[in-house]
Amino acid sequence: MLELVQFLAWLACAVYATIPFFWLMVHPYAEFWRKLRAPYRAIAPLWVVMWFVFAAVTGRWRHVALYSSSWGWLGAAALFTAGFWIYARSGRHFSLRQLGGLPEIVADHSEQRLVTSGIRSRVRHPVYLGHLCEMLAWSLGSRLTVCYALTALAIAGGAIMIRQEDAELERRFGGEFREYRRRVPAVIPKL
Repeated sequence: MLELVQFLAWLACAVYATIPFFWLMVHPYAEFWRKLRAPYRAIAPLWVVMWFVFAAVTGRWRHVALYSSSWGWLGAAALFTAGFWIYARSGRHFSLRQLGGLPEIVADHSEQRLVTSGIRSRVRHPVYLGHLCEMLAWSLGSRLTVCYALTALAIAGGAIMIRQEDAELERRFGGEFREYRRRVPAVIPKL
């Protein structure tokens, strides 16, 4: 059973770790993607390829544990709960189209609004905070070195990606976004 859980943890972290790199593929090239008739038909397969690349590169280390205690699952349960709670709050006042990035890549997309209420009044990028909680939960519970390494990689990629996303939001919303960015932290919430 532990082996199956560790396998799932490794796969989950391999997929989660690709998320910042997916968005790094989108944000700097938003103008290019907007020129395509159906940008997600090109972007989605590229993202799936990333999953396989990350899994192939990290697969050899998926059995290496940092520690042997199972107590990590207690902390993991708290992080999973926090992550799902954050995801639920992130969906409020935010459409599925916004969560999927359609305003970024679909030309003349009509839904152009800056959401600053709800959880976004405390953290600008709550979905990324939810991802971080989930990755840390898998890492802590599974004890796998590779999960911690993938989490660190996602944090590094996420830091770059958040800068790219913030720059794009500033281009779209100008002073309104600059004021919002000044008041609200990117990922670590204001309590």
